Amino acid sequence: MPSPIVVMGVSGSGKSTVGAALAQRLRVPFADADDFHPPANIEKMKAGHPLDDEDRKPWLATLGDWLGERCGDGGVMSCSALKRRYRDQLRAHCPGIQFLHLSGTTEIIGARQASRPGHFMPASLLASQFDTLEPLEEDEAGVVIDVGQGIDAIVDTYISLTGGEHR
Repeated sequence: MPSPIVVMGVSGSGKSTVGAALAQRLRVPFADADDFHPPANIEKMKAGHPLDDEDRKPWLATLGDWLGERCGDGGVMSCSALKRRYRDQLRAHCPGIQFLHLSGTTEIIGARQASRPGHFMPASLLASQFDTLEPLEEDEAGVVIDVGQGIDAIVDTYISLTGGEHR
């Protein structure tokens, strides 16, 4: 049975774009975790303040519910999932979740983020995202792919590394 895939990484790494392309390729539903933020979280980020763990807790529970509903059928969600404990909270809803970590340098991701005018996450918070990021650990199901390539290449690489399946 397919498990959901979470496309993770810092703001501006291409999570939503890659996630939507991957979902289309796999013919499964796609959700952008940004769409699940409560208004208070969005206002806090717009004001230039990073979210703390308390801000994220109910948001992650809502994301986990979406993933849990797709535990047997598959789906793709873009979500920063920067800390191990956030990923653990998501896995509590569906233990088989696979992660695709989009990794890149601050220069590449900063340039991408700067090209997204109007996004609620200001570029000034990128450093805090990198500071918060805890890379996937060996016991976490997932792969790391560099963002310094095109979307199709990232999707192709993910599919080739996972055997084309999202178990």
